[in-house]
Amino acid sequence: CSGSYVPTAGRIFFDGHDITNNRPDQIVKFGLSRTFQNIKLFSNMSVLENVKIGFNIHTKTNVVDAILHTAQYRRDEKMLEEEGRRLLSRLELGQYTDMKAGNLPYGVQRRVEIARALATNPKILMLDEPAAGMNPQETADLTALIHQIKDQFNVTIVLIEHDMSLVMNICERIYVLDYGKCIANGAPEEIQNNEFVIRAYLGEEI
Repeated sequence: CSGSYVPTAGRIFFDGHDITNNRPDQIVKFGLSRTFQNIKLFSNMSVLENVKIGFNIHTKTNVVDAILHTAQYRRDEKMLEEEGRRLLSRLELGQYTDMKAGNLPYGVQRRVEIARALATNPKILMLDEPAAGMNPQETADLTALIHQIKDQFNVTIVLIEHDMSLVMNICERIYVLDYGKCIANGAPEEIQNNEFVIRAYLGEEI
């Protein structure tokens, strides 16, 4: 539903809009933003420059403004700079502001990618396997960041994840899929004791 793939059937509606065939840049303007399992930062750009890209959807600058460095361009650039630094500081990423994204540790890169998604000011933030490839400390830092986002940002978080400790520590409601079929949904404690989930994921008999 983020526009990365075109559905083969059905329609997708978000906040009253049919977004089935919309491009990713159109969908993000409706308030739906995401991160990817494989980090997709611009590695040769600074952390601030990466985050400014997320804020860019809120600007009014056009191609002519950018070429001529008009007053509109200068206003927007000032806004991008200020808002980018403010968001990075808020997420305790300020120390990395001017560093190249590709030079950062893996866990920090993931946090920067989430910051860039937040810069779009989404109504729904989708995180696709954010803990993939992380060590225990990086996963703990990620867990703390997601809790912070839940507490401080007015956004719904949709998490796709196989790290059950992360899921159980964060999610208020869980949907479990087995070969594309939803076999259970409910609060964490319900899922932990669901016989279908235990059979599907642990291979145990009840």
